[in-house]
Amino acid sequence: MRGKLAAYLGRLVRRNRVRADGGEVNANATRDGFVSDEFTASLPYWLPPFVVMGLAVYGAILWNFFLSLTDTSGFQTPNYANLDFEMYAKAFADPVFIGALRNTFALLVAFTVLCLVVGLVVAVLVDQGIRYENTFRTIYLLPMALSFVVTAQFWLWMYNQQNGLVNIILGVVGLGPYEWIGNPSLVLGAVVFALIWQFSGYAMVVYLAGLRAIPTEQFEAARVDGATTLRMYWRVILPQLKGATISASVVLMVFALKAFDFLYSLTGSYYPPKGSDILATMMVRQAFVANNRAYAAAIGIMLFALALVIVAPYLLYQYRAGEL
Repeated sequence: MRGKLAAYLGRLVRRNRVRADGGEVNANATRDGFVSDEFTASLPYWLPPFVVMGLAVYGAILWNFFLSLTDTSGFQTPNYANLDFEMYAKAFADPVFIGALRNTFALLVAFTVLCLVVGLVVAVLVDQGIRYENTFRTIYLLPMALSFVVTAQFWLWMYNQQNGLVNIILGVVGLGPYEWIGNPSLVLGAVVFALIWQFSGYAMVVYLAGLRAIPTEQFEAARVDGATTLRMYWRVILPQLKGATISASVVLMVFALKAFDFLYSLTGSYYPPKGSDILATMMVRQAFVANNRAYAAAIGIMLFALALVIVAPYLLYQYRAGEL
């Protein structure tokens, strides 16, 4: 009896002991000096989905990496006895891969930069207090709600060489008609233009939120100092949109890397024109047409690494800013 009473008093003292600075330790801070009661109680809610996500997502990525170190083709069982980086060396010696990598970077940079510029210009115009602002903002943002497949079918009609709206408009001024999709020199520009149409509304909303967060006193102070509108935006406003630019850039670049379904729907083939073949289309083609599973896995890992290069600095920026 005395032993049980002493143990109970000991636990009570540990859970309500006084800190060196005179404050009390939270009674729920530890459980017998190990983990908190709240942590233990929360396990059934977050541990199962955490385990499932770990196996289904990160486990699959890890398995795909080991698959890329084999020479597996077709549906044969992978041989993990001899692992090497042969498929990665093969990729960088393959001119088709080099062309797809170059197109991927061109699409990534052109789409992101132009989309940010268009979104910023539209956001500045909307911020001037135009009439029917909410209606215009909704209409301009609406294309982002569409899937890549719907957008591709819409622009496939717009780019039609015989009766597409783009060629009809160009014909009014004496230009065209042009073969936008079948021409390797024009197809990447046509893809970038269509994607800007779909996602510039997102950039506009992000920039508009950033503009509305800037105190009006700064605009008034710049005008009192005699700054022109262009100088005011260049010296005062744009530097304060750094966070909005970084956030929008990351999202847009990730969407650019996921453009396989858009290109497939636009061209109707696993073999898009030479000027528009990107890593995503090449990866799917190697996996399901050529049946080179290990080669496709290697391309997928490099595409994943490219996404990490984009996302990791953003997460580090958010962490240092105390927003993560």
